[in-house]
Amino acid sequence: MRVVLKKESDEYNLINTKFTMAMKGHYKRIIKIERVQNEQWYRQYVTFKKDFKKRLDEDTERKLYHGCTQVSADLIIGSFFNRTFAGINGTVYGKGAYFSTEATYSHGYALPNSNGERCMFVVSVLVGKTTLGNTSMSTPPQGFDSTTDNKHIFVTYHDAQAYAEYLITYK
Repeated sequence: MRVVLKKESDEYNLINTKFTMAMKGHYKRIIKIERVQNEQWYRQYVTFKKDFKKRLDEDTERKLYHGCTQVSADLIIGSFFNRTFAGINGTVYGKGAYFSTEATYSHGYALPNSNGERCMFVVSVLVGKTTLGNTSMSTPPQGFDSTTDNKHIFVTYHDAQAYAEYLITYK
């Protein structure tokens, strides 16, 4: 389910401010911000989060970005960050779902629709213990939870390891 945030709400303004700072002038305007509400997905994510916290004795949750087409955004909301779609845009750091700390990087994958609108998710991601990834990885190596480029990219390999909180539609 998607809930369109009211522009005058504190929640909208918080996401808008963070996005504007992260995008550094790479967009003209936000069309809408939607809160993603998927109870099944959220329950799975919370279960994973508790396990990660217990196993690692630290909170490894990060707020990251995932840019995609409008069609992909609809699929993600319906079926999570499904790894069967991995590889559509490359697998340099592994065959999983890709996220970045840099919204400007994710913007490159947010291809515009026929109206010039782009989609980007703000995602809670459990990065856990990370290691440098490579193109041959279908899962992280034993003892690791995700792979990375050691800069800004994180790759997850389990659908419940990431929860899309917001979908930003912008030009």
